[in-house]
This record gives sequence, C-alpha cells and structure tokens, in this order.
Amino acid sequence: MRLTRLARLHLLSVVIVIASTGALNAQTYTVLYNLGTATGDPHTPAWMGLFAQGRDGNMYTTSTNGGVNNNEGGTAFQLSPAGKVTVLHSFAANPKFNDGAFPQGGLMLGTDGNFYGTTPTGGIPGFGTVFKITPSGKFTIMHGFNGVSEGESPVAPPVQGNDGNFYGTTSNGGGDVFGTVYKMTPSGKLTTLFTFDGVIRYPTDLILGTDGNFYGTTLGGSGTNVNGTIFKITPHGKFTLLHSFNGTDGQRPMGGIIQATDGNFYGTTRGGGSGGEGVAYKMTPAGVLTVLRNFANDTFGLAPFAGLVQATDGNFYGATTSDPGVGFGTLFQLTSKGIFTDLVFLTNVVGKFPGADPQVTLFQHTTGTLYGQTYGGGSQAKGVIYSLGMGLGPFVSFVGPDFSGKVGNTIEILGQGLTGATKVSFHGVSATFSVVSDTYMTAVVPAGATTGSVTVATHGGKLTSNRVFRVTPAILSFSPTSGPVGTQVTITGTSFTGAKKVSFGGVKAITFSVDSDIQITATVPTGALTGKIQVFTPGGTANSSGVFTVTQ
Repeated sequence: MRLTRLARLHLLSVVIVIASTGALNAQTYTVLYNLGTATGDPHTPAWMGLFAQGRDGNMYTTSTNGGVNNNEGGTAFQLSPAGKVTVLHSFAANPKFNDGAFPQGGLMLGTDGNFYGTTPTGGIPGFGTVFKITPSGKFTIMHGFNGVSEGESPVAPPVQGNDGNFYGTTSNGGGDVFGTVYKMTPSGKLTTLFTFDGVIRYPTDLILGTDGNFYGTTLGGSGTNVNGTIFKITPHGKFTLLHSFNGTDGQRPMGGIIQATDGNFYGTTRGGGSGGEGVAYKMTPAGVLTVLRNFANDTFGLAPFAGLVQATDGNFYGATTSDPGVGFGTLFQLTSKGIFTDLVFLTNVVGKFPGADPQVTLFQHTTGTLYGQTYGGGSQAKGVIYSLGMGLGPFVSFVGPDFSGKVGNTIEILGQGLTGATKVSFHGVSATFSVVSDTYMTAVVPAGATTGSVTVATHGGKLTSNRVFRVTPAILSFSPTSGPVGTQVTITGTSFTGAKKVSFGGVKAITFSVDSDIQITATVPTGALTGKIQVFTPGGTANSSGVFTVTQ
C-alpha cells in the first residue's frame, strides 16, 4: 500500500493483523502517525526516547530533532493513545540557547504531575541541563551542568526516589570525570553522589529498584570493564559493581535495564554475544547474569539499541535496529526462559510494516496497548509512531516511586475508566480513595495492608496493577529499651505480616514471633550489639528510630 502526505496528524495509515501462532496472541501493528507530515513535527526519534504516561492519559516524550519555527533542536511532545501529536516545547539547534538542545532521553512523570527530562548540550554554562515541563508546556530549567565536577551530557531523564528527590546520570565530563550520578531536590539543588573515574565510564540511565536503591548501566571502562557494566548505587552514593560484560555475554548495554516482577533485572546490549550482534539478558540482584537471546546476522534482527519492557502478560517486548536481508528492524517478544518470537519485520517505507531502525524502548499504556517509534521510514522518511496490540486488557499503574509505601501514605494511580470507581483494595484490604479524573486517582495505604496487587473496581470491571505494591513496615516503639541477651522485646509498628528476620544491632534474632500485623515479640540473641532494631518483611525493612541497649 502506498502511503501519501494525506496521512494527517493522527489515526492510522496502516493496520496489519498478524495471525495467531501457537500460544501467541493475535497482534496488531498500527502506524499512528508519520513523523514529519506537519511543519514543526518531532522527527527521527533516537535512543533513548522513553515514554511517560501522564495523569491525563496521554503519553509524553522527547525527540532529538524537529521543532516549530525551524528551531530543529528537538522537541518535547504529547501523544494521545489515538496518535495525535502535540508539540509542547521546541529546543533551539544552537547549543548556546539557554533551554538546551537535542533531548534524547525522553521524559519521566514526577509525583507533582509534571515531567522531567534532560538535554545533553546547551543551557548555562552549556554542558547539558535537567528541565521540567508541565502537561500544558510550561518549561523550566532545573539545573545546568558545569562540565567538570558535575559532569556533562546527560542522556536519560532522572528518576524520582523514595525520598522525593530526583536521581540521574551524566554520561561524561572534563578532566578525570567520565560521568557522574547526581541527586537533585525538587527545587533544583544538585549534589554529585558518585564520579566515574574511567575504570568504569559512560553511565546511561538509572531505575529505582524495589529495595530503594538505583540500578544502571555503563557503556565502557578499562580492563575487564571495557565492554560495559551493570551497577547499583544507594541514595547516599554507595556504589557496587554488579557485572562487567565480557563480550561473549554482551557489550555496550545501551538499552538500559528494568526490574521485572520476578525481582530479576533484564536488558539488552547492542553488541557482543555468540552472534556478535547483541544479547538480551537476565541478571539476579546478586549480579549473576544469564544470556537469554544471542542476536546474529541471521534474518531475525540484530543490534538492539532499545531496552525491554515487561508487559502485563509477563513477557518482554523489544526492538532491533536492523534486519539485514529481510527488513529494517524487528519488534520481538521474549519470555523469562529465553523463548524468542519475532512479531514484526519492518519494511522502511513500503510493504506491510512501514518504519525503520527503532531505537526507542516500547511502552505499555494502561489501556494494555504497546507504543513505540522508529528513527526512519514512513511516508516522510523521518520515522513513525506506532502501536502494537497484543490482546492485553487495561490495568492500573503507579506514579514514580509510588509502588511502595507505608500505611497512611497517599499514592497516585493511573488508569482509565476510573470515574465512578467503587472500591480500591491493597491485596484485598479496602482503602479510602479519591477519583480526580477518568485517568487519575489517589488512594491511602490502609492499615492491615500487605504486599500484593492493588485493584480498582470500576463500572467497566476490575483493574489490577501491573506491578506489586510493596507495603513497607514501620517500627513505632519497642519495650523494654534495654536488657541482656535473652530478653524478650515487644516491637510495635505496622505491616509486620510475613516478617522473615529481626535483628538487634545487626545481629539476627534466632527466636521471634509475628504476633499480629502490628506486633512482634523477639528475643535478644547471643552476640547482639547495642544499636537499632530492624524488621525485614516482603515489603521492605523497618528501622527503629531509637537504640536498644544491650546490657551485661
């Protein structure tokens, strides 16, 4: 089918249904918009280009190129689920302009309802920026990097931590700086937490793990780290190297990393592996890595720049940038066991699947549909925005760090059809809630809630969260506050159900009982040290504010 310039701002120019094979659901690939159709369009969206869903149900991201008034320094734009594109901000191509230029990371939704992103260049003094933009397009520079101690060229949007601050990376720097990890307050005060010295270098993005720490990848280094690494860093800046790629298990992990529902981490590398053209991998929290897929020049796609997304069917979805001899890249499905299925073979401009060179990680909207972009192809040869339907139903999701919290915390929930919702439950425990709009609501973590799924009862049916909500415990008091080894201590708090460990000054209590969700009785163990009491549960760890004193 020949595509023409009559493809307007939205709705489809191509819809293709692929027949179901085996257990695979029927899939629908839809070109929603041919980028470059209108003057000022975003176009040629490149790595990383991450999507974020807003409170209004629309999606938001950036493009490295395009913009109104021939600025051509990239855009921040809104995408409706139907494919309508609205440019919110145009960056100037001249890097001396104060708002930065060429954003490539995409956007992240903060708990304030605004979006946060970065530019790798521009701003003051000219080495990249962190910015905030509202859903209506009000743009604010939060920080300009100095290019030396703070690093330069941030390529990914920051993520919000459990403390409400923002955390991110710069990819390089001057002198002995080869990238940094930073913390930024909501008011824009920035602190460098960690500096990469060249032994490990060129970090990309961060994600917030279920343990409250951050995980990320680097593209290179020296010695055993030359092929890139995976690392963990705490909110206080304690750095742990988890894995160094050796080439046979991948190299240059450009696609970032995600933590899946099984607690393991998954990602891609653009090179390396037994086929030499990249891998998809799984890594345990302890750093044990398993290659799930080796990409090769074998007509099944190669060089995955994009990372993976785990959809609500439990499977992972990704993209390759090239498919020599067959097409211009692929969209694929991968299971946690390594079962690989190519879903779409892109054909550039003509054929069944227009689009070429997808570098952007797919995103699952709460309608259940997956969305993505290609760098090239389409009627204007400037890329397409597409949707990939896998027959998955609607769900609800959490905003930023709101996938965990204590009893009494208010969390933000995204979805659709929320107007008239009749019930919100945390693992079966009813909660008070407030419906703000059809696509956004808040709920208060109820007393007695335990770690599990959050459900919302609507007129259209029950919606379940796409990830587990972790109810974090809290220690409110303990009695007595001192005593010798063998003393029975009553610990009072919240969310103790399922507690698996209690410690005194870091020493594990051999004997303890969970009396109720709000009380634990523990015996001070041999070797216990004066210090804080800790309770470990599936939802997290609680630390006492006071100290238990071990007497003789």
